[in-house]
Amino acid sequence: MNKTELANLPLLVVVGSTASGKSALAVALARAFQAEIIACDSTQLYRGVNIGTAKPTAEERQAVVHHLIDVLDASEAASAGGYRDLALMVLEDLHKRAKLPILAVGTGLYMRALLEGLADLPLRSEELRERLKASSKKNGGTHLHRVLRRMDAETAARIAPTDEQKLIRAIEVCVLTRKPISEVHRAGRKPLEGWRAVKIGLMPSPEMLHERINARTDAMIESRWLAEVRGLLDSGVAENAKFFDFIGYGEMAQVLRGELTMEKARTAIQLATRQYAKRQMTWFRKDKSIRWFTGPGDDAEVQRDICEWVSKEIEVGSRS
Repeated sequence: MNKTELANLPLLVVVGSTASGKSALAVALARAFQAEIIACDSTQLYRGVNIGTAKPTAEERQAVVHHLIDVLDASEAASAGGYRDLALMVLEDLHKRAKLPILAVGTGLYMRALLEGLADLPLRSEELRERLKASSKKNGGTHLHRVLRRMDAETAARIAPTDEQKLIRAIEVCVLTRKPISEVHRAGRKPLEGWRAVKIGLMPSPEMLHERINARTDAMIESRWLAEVRGLLDSGVAENAKFFDFIGYGEMAQVLRGELTMEKARTAIQLATRQYAKRQMTWFRKDKSIRWFTGPGDDAEVQRDICEWVSKEIEVGSRS
């Protein structure tokens, strides 16, 4: 498929922090425009982790076709590049069937990988990674962040001081390429061709978002989140599986081991989710092409306003 064949086709992109109602809005848009949804969330790629990753409900998935959910096993590694490859295949299929795609974005890096392309990054160095992990353990929790700040302050500003996985990868790239990773990322990208991204952002007030995060955490726990984690472990999933790094899954495992009470786990999950939501919004606000709407995506009035705006944007784009 060449660029001419794809010229000016709209791609709706829904962004917002966790608990902002992205899934509900994506479903409403899909129903209004006979579209299909492409999940853009590193946690929803994995099978077996449903409650804590806020996957669309069974009813939502029955009403509207969702892509790129439940495509990886616990032993498989998710990556931005791997996600882009999968998403490109879905987009090609949707084009052939004349279906409007809606990208429901939970992971900003994956959105950027798809829309802007990826740089040519070096392969992992297990030896270097082990040295960095040992150094972190020896020197304390924020040591790796300080190391990255000296190498690439721009990238360090975007990564939480406690996010060891991302810090290790960033330092690894800096060491192996002998360049700041921010510079590597800017070089050699191949943006998505032919599709016109129409970006919609959800921005509930901070007070409303905090309430929604707390309520959603309570609902997840009441939906037998603990039983889901127990089932994963009983099925033989290793305790170092990738998804135990996801917010809440490690805490649920600690509850099962008797290391944490459920109330303390609830509080820790709510705090971690609020911090994650703040980082998401910091990332998304840098994108000046997003049209922001106040209020949550499951609000009927918000949905109506967004559908009206999208209709006009698609019509304008079709004439350009």
